Order: sequence, then structure tokens, then C-alpha cells
Amino acid sequence: MPWNLTSSHTQPGDLAMLVGLGHKYFIFPLLKGGEYHTHRGLLKHDELFGLPWGSRVFSNTGAPFYLLQPSLSDLLTDLPRNTQIMYPKDIGFILITLGVGAGQKILEAGTGSGSMSIALANAVGPSGKVVSYEIRPEMQKMARKNLARLGLEDRIDFKLGDIADGFDETDMDAVFLDVQNPWDYIGQVRAALKPGGSFCCLVPTLNQVSNLLIALRRNKFAFVEVCEILLRYYKPDPAHLRPTDRMVAHTGYLINGRRVELSNLEEKDEEASEESDQ
Repeated sequence: MPWNLTSSHTQPGDLAMLVGLGHKYFIFPLLKGGEYHTHRGLLKHDELFGLPWGSRVFSNTGAPFYLLQPSLSDLLTDLPRNTQIMYPKDIGFILITLGVGAGQKILEAGTGSGSMSIALANAVGPSGKVVSYEIRPEMQKMARKNLARLGLEDRIDFKLGDIADGFDETDMDAVFLDVQNPWDYIGQVRAALKPGGSFCCLVPTLNQVSNLLIALRRNKFAFVEVCEILLRYYKPDPAHLRPTDRMVAHTGYLINGRRVELSNLEEKDEEASEESDQ
């Protein structure tokens, strides 16, 4: 597996990250006989083998770099893409909210460039499985390459098709949607989820949230929550600690809920509640 976070020293085939001045970084695989060219000179891969991670190394022009293992956040931010990717701040919250863990079966729709697919595949581990639906062949092709780059392709099943036709899977632990009109597919989501299973979706606008909330209620989802994650960094200077000039603010609204099983009487109460709200 090229993305190796368990070793203490570099070895051929590892995915490495060079961090230079201004924290500008470069991610690439370490290959025998290879060279990495930067605007501050080149580094020969053979001279990097066997070094402890975190070592300070120098290019042929004397420019300093730190040699590190890329984190999941680093990899997702650096991911080759041709659409807007999801941000680590949202992905982390989604993983925790859905309770994604080792050995689980997770369904997603809207693969895109594969950022969420990578995070899910990493979380379920070698004993789990992610099934990812995408309607655009060119996007699925890029996602496949991105998963293969990290050695995670065996943990995911890619499927090409329209989710309006439904999912092949049932009894899934959790479902995540990243599509333009998720409210049209909540019936299909419910059919794919196990009883009590978790659902999450990300949409950019409030009118989308409203449509989705109506669909979740009609399809017997409960414990529904809506939130957004705002991330602000601080300048790490002990003598001048203050927020940085920019922050990662609105990227989307997160909506999550649980599939619940209602009796006939409870369904009538729900219908009466909907009518009273109108």
C-alpha cells in the first residue's frame, strides 16, 4: 500500500510529502532512481530512502524541506479533481455523525473526484466495503485513479448508473448523498438502509435543505439535524496569537437522520402532525 502511516522510516513505494518555506507542500511516491523537481531545486529519491519521517532535507540548490507522511487531510486537499471537492472539516463531521468504522458497509452516491470515497474507504478498513454510485463516466474514471493512488481501490465497488432507478444494495449501515436533488432519492435511500441506519447529505443552499427535510419526514426518518461547519485558524505565534485573515466558512449544509420503523398508529400521528404544520 503506497500510503503507509505505520512506518517510522521512508522506503521505496511510500507516498511522501515535502514541506518547504511558507508551508508549501508537494506529495509524490518515492521511487528508486526517481527525482522530484521543485521551483527550489531537485531532490533525488534514492537519497531520501531510510530517513526518519520528519527529517529535514535539502534540494541541490540548498533549499530546505521537511520530509513527512501526508495525512488524510493533506491528501484530500491535494486530490486531482475537475469538480469542487468536499473539505476535510465537513468530511470529519460526516464520518463521526454516520458512525463509520471498521467492517461496515457504506453506500454513497455522487462519487465526484472521490474525496469522500477515500475517507470512507480509509475508515471502514480492509474488512469493510464502500459502494459508490456515479452517473458520469469521466468522474468515475478520475475517482478510480485517485483511490488506486492510495492503494484503497480494493475497499470500494464503483457503480455507474442513475440512482433514480434505486440501489442494488440493502441493509447498508449508512448512506451519504452528494447530489443536486437528494430529496428525489430518499425513498431509494430508505430501501437501501438497514433499520435504524444513518443518512447524511451535503447541499449548498437553504431551499435544498427545505426540500430535503420534507422528503425525510415523508419517508419516515427521525432525529433529523441540520448544521454547517465553520473553521477558523489562528496564527501560531505565542506573542501575537490571533485569527488568520481568512477562514473556511460556508461550504454546505449538512443534514443527517435515522431510518425509523413506525407502527400504523404512529404513521397516522405523523400524518396529522404534517397537516397541522401546513
